[in-house]
Amino acid sequence: MFKQSKLLFLYTETPLHVGSGSSLGIVDLPIQREKHTKLPMIQSSGIKGKLRNAFDISENAIDEAEKKRIKNIIKVIFGPENNGSEHAGALSPGDGRILLFPVRSLAGVFAWVTCPLVISRFVRDLKLSGQSKNWNFEPSESEAFVPSNSKLLIDDSIVLEEFTFVAKTDNAQVQDLANWLADNTLPSGDEYEFWRNKLKKDLAVISDDAFKDFCQFSTDVVSRTKLDPIKKTVETGALWTEENLPSDSLLYTPLFACDPRVGDPKNVPIEAIDAGAILNLIQNNLSNGHSRLQLGGNETVGRGIVATRIL
Repeated sequence: MFKQSKLLFLYTETPLHVGSGSSLGIVDLPIQREKHTKLPMIQSSGIKGKLRNAFDISENAIDEAEKKRIKNIIKVIFGPENNGSEHAGALSPGDGRILLFPVRSLAGVFAWVTCPLVISRFVRDLKLSGQSKNWNFEPSESEAFVPSNSKLLIDDSIVLEEFTFVAKTDNAQVQDLANWLADNTLPSGDEYEFWRNKLKKDLAVISDDAFKDFCQFSTDVVSRTKLDPIKKTVETGALWTEENLPSDSLLYTPLFACDPRVGDPKNVPIEAIDAGAILNLIQNNLSNGHSRLQLGGNETVGRGIVATRIL
């Protein structure tokens, strides 16, 4: 049984393509989405694999004993690399869930949008990690709750893509939510000071249906080709479209941990002695030189660079 939990936040610095295979629809290679909501997501197996890769610093070990110690810690946290029947790992990431989605705005360049369904789910997941928040919003289809000092405002409205929403600036919870997200979920480095200040002003809470539509129809869809090396023309069948989650999206995933499942307690390193120690190891490793991960496909063309933060 899981004993402790933290939240891992993933901020996309470049477009992210975590694919779901080929499709017969308009987009040849769509991104992963939840079946029941159609919201973007990242399957937990991909996140766990990237965390394991980031944790494996054994090649930098000063001697064989140190290398063996690091390998043993990884085995306890993530499970055996080859023979999974030995024991399960003590860390279990959940699926990556969308929290903030960037949408083009007529004023302020772009807005981060979210909705009551996403916020309610996030509040539930916060509770699992020992934190209690109570944000409640009920915007109509034509309304958007925004902070009173929002840069998105044009008179009493905001315009997202080609849609106009009546701006509601009298809800104090919106400012509290924007401030909390800026201070606790975005990366903590100095290079993110501008983005934290922007989030405190340019958050918009819209209806569930409007948010779902933006997440379905406002992603990045690019065309890619493969050229014939001699003719320099597109090879037959080598033109395809590919969907990406836009830069500046914010996702999160719960990290659940239990005590080590290794049969003999003598084989458990003191650094990974219990669930709390395991989560601390993950957090310290990401903070010390591994604050950015590469998720999904197209690594060689710069896709999928995400900045991380653990709460």
